[in-house]
Amino acid sequence: MNQPTPSKLIDNETSNTLGYLTGLGFIAIWSGFIVFARLGVTGNLTPYDITALRFMLGSLLTLPFVFLYWPKHLSIAKVLILAALGPGIIYSVLMYMGLDRSPAAFAGVFANGTMPIFTAFFAWVFLRDVLPKRSVIAIAVIIAGSILVGFENIRAVGTANLNGLPFFMAASFVLAAYMVLLRQWKLTAKQTLAIINLPNAIAFLPIWYFFLPSTLDIASTNEILLQLVFQGLGPSFLALIFFTYTIQSLGTTAAAGFAAVVPATAALLAIPILGETLNLLEWLGVITVSVGLIMLILKR
Repeated sequence: MNQPTPSKLIDNETSNTLGYLTGLGFIAIWSGFIVFARLGVTGNLTPYDITALRFMLGSLLTLPFVFLYWPKHLSIAKVLILAALGPGIIYSVLMYMGLDRSPAAFAGVFANGTMPIFTAFFAWVFLRDVLPKRSVIAIAVIIAGSILVGFENIRAVGTANLNGLPFFMAASFVLAAYMVLLRQWKLTAKQTLAIINLPNAIAFLPIWYFFLPSTLDIASTNEILLQLVFQGLGPSFLALIFFTYTIQSLGTTAAAGFAAVVPATAALLAIPILGETLNLLEWLGVITVSVGLIMLILKR
C-alpha cells in the first residue's frame, strides 16, 4: 500500500492552511459587500449604479487576465455558463429583486445561509462528493446561527414580507451551481478573473446606461468613489481570488460554509459603519456561527 510522501503531506497542509485563510478573507470582503452596498442604496445611489460601478472597475482590473489566462480548455458555452452563474448580473439582479420585496435580514439568512445545502446537493450529484459527518454538523450549526442573527428582523416584519424569499433562494442556487462547476471544470483563480467581470460588464453596462434608473448625478464624489473602489476591488477582484482558491483547496461545501458565516460578520461590521446594534439573540447567533466555523476549519 502506497503511503503519501512527506513532501505531499506538507503541500496538502500548506494548501489547506491557505484555503482557510482565503476563506476568512472572503468572509471579510463579502460582509463588506453587503454592508457597503446597504450604505450605498440608503444614500444617493441605486442598486443598478452600484452594480455598474462594480463592473466598471472590476472589468478594467481583470482585463489583462482575459488575454493572459483565458481558460482555453473550456468551450465558449462552458465559459458563458460560468460567467452567467457566477457572482455577476443574474446573481446581483436576483438579490436586488429580493431586497425590493423583503428586508435585508432575509438576504443574509436565505441567500447565504442556504448555500451549503444547495452546494452539498450539487457536489453529490455532479462530483459524487459525500460530506463527512463532522462537516454536516458544523454547517448545521452555522445555518442555525445565521437564522438566530436574522430571526428578530424576520419576526418583526411578519409573513407579509416573504415575497423576496424565492429570489434569495434562486440566487443561492445559482451561486452554488457555479461553485461546483468551477471545481469540476478545474479553473484557477486567475482564469476565474478572466471570465467573470468582462462578459458581465459588456452585458450589463449598456443596459444600465440606456434603460435603468440612475442617481449618479446627485450622488457625492465620496459616495461614488467609495462604491467604485470597494465594489470593484473587493467583490469583483479579491473575493473572486479568495473564493476560487478556497473551493479548490477545501472543496465546494466547505467554501459554502464560509459563505454562510457572512450574515453574522456583516451584522458585526454594520455596528461601526451603519450604527446598528445587536440584541441578545443576535449576539447568540454570532457566537453560534463562530463555533460552527471553528468546527468546520479544525483539522479532521
